[in-house]
Amino acid sequence: MITAGVIGWPIAHSRSPLIHRFWLEALGINGDYARFAVRPETLEEAIRALPALGIRGVNVTVPHKIRIMPFLDHVEPVAAGIGAVNTVVAEPDGRLVGTNTDMAGFMAPLAGKAPETALVIGAGGAARAILMGLKGAGVRHVTVMNRSVGKARALIDDLGISGAAVPPAEAAPPADLLVNASSLGMTGQPPLRLDLSALPDSAIVYDIVYAPLETELLASARARGLAVIDGLEMLVGQAAVAFERFYGAPAPRDRDAALRARLAGPQAG
Repeated sequence: MITAGVIGWPIAHSRSPLIHRFWLEALGINGDYARFAVRPETLEEAIRALPALGIRGVNVTVPHKIRIMPFLDHVEPVAAGIGAVNTVVAEPDGRLVGTNTDMAGFMAPLAGKAPETALVIGAGGAARAILMGLKGAGVRHVTVMNRSVGKARALIDDLGISGAAVPPAEAAPPADLLVNASSLGMTGQPPLRLDLSALPDSAIVYDIVYAPLETELLASARARGLAVIDGLEMLVGQAAVAFERFYGAPAPRDRDAALRARLAGPQAG
């Protein structure tokens, strides 16, 4: 049996097991995918134990995406460029290889759309991947809103993006694309409440939080008649790239409608 999983703190909310198990069942692969609650202070011990435990790899979620990098034997260029790892593969020789599938997963539902300006809320590992994707897509100016303005400014400078760093505010500045790349609005976390009146009618609001699926931010955007993208889009997209690395077979994306229905159902978890 091929075993993989996801590590984070907290981790009980993760729907990644449902996604990977759905694909494993669809393809008839003898495998499993589990949640592993890993405290920040035990991260090195946990990740170095993967080969000995026979675990093929793990997805990495908050708060470990940046902290995990020094504990890996190799970081692939995409993850090095972003400065964060969201997937670790334990190679047959025992090496731990880090990569990042967040950028590909985030950008997939934006294909064919060309926002020129963006507001990104948050400055953590997911925000780094998102900003790199937006830079590659030709977004000309990004505003990063974060509690630590210094951290946001350092992120913008580190990635070589034209942008501004601002503290949290009650209202969003004008932007073609608004992205919540923070944990605000997640179950158990404070809500993200923003006045969206300054956004143009053509703006897109994209919330990477998926628990709950309909966040307060998305509800506000829908009420304004704005286009929205929910967290399942990025979650499924990044998971598909990781799935192939873990199990050696492409994810059956032709089953996305059934998977999404299961993820959005009352028993999703």
